[in-house]
Amino acid sequence: MKEWVQSEDGSYTAYSSEYDEHYHSTKDGALNESLKKHIEPAFALHCKKDHLKMIDICFGLGFNTLLSLYWRDTYYPDITLEIYSPELDGALVASLVNFPYPDIFEPYRNAITDIATLGGYEDERTQITVDIMDARVAMRELEGEWDICYQDAFSPSVNPTLWTREYFADIARLMGEDGIVTTYSTALATRLALYENGLNVYLNTGEGYRNATIASKRELVAYEKVDMAHKIACNPDAKSLSDESLDI
Repeated sequence: MKEWVQSEDGSYTAYSSEYDEHYHSTKDGALNESLKKHIEPAFALHCKKDHLKMIDICFGLGFNTLLSLYWRDTYYPDITLEIYSPELDGALVASLVNFPYPDIFEPYRNAITDIATLGGYEDERTQITVDIMDARVAMRELEGEWDICYQDAFSPSVNPTLWTREYFADIARLMGEDGIVTTYSTALATRLALYENGLNVYLNTGEGYRNATIASKRELVAYEKVDMAHKIACNPDAKSLSDESLDI
């Protein structure tokens, strides 16, 4: 069951009884969280490219994908977007034609309808594919070199299989040398899993939202690098989540 819930920035999110979590932080606000923790850093770090390939884990209510369209159209109209997103809950995606989206998403009503009914949307500047499948399987099967991964699954405490070292190995494989992973999680186990797969870890912080994480193979001078060697030394018993520990 899903229940629409208004968050503190006025935008709506949903509550999942299956995972006992909201799809977004009600405190940070659904729209604000998507913007500050994913879209703004992703586009700022790739603003010189003319084509961006994005992975959106998982599609959920579609905020990250739809806000990427809005941000591109508003500030980077010459960029073309290719977005791939797995989502386990097909009934949720089908229901999105009736979701109370923010007004800024109104120009994308056709895209929302096509995604909900056809599983994707395409125009001359945009290609969106939403696969109704397990994200672990999707990441193992996906190929190519991607620029951005919005790691926005339910939290490690309730959905740990999408936060393991092995899962992030697939994400790291798909990221190009300039690729970045954005996530709301600042848990040490999450950062360890990213770090153990050759990604530098950075703090995403600012006014109006709680701290988040960015990871990349490249050095990001605009963000504060997390000293993972120091973190490990101070927390010698800390471990990343692993498939083995979860009996996967």
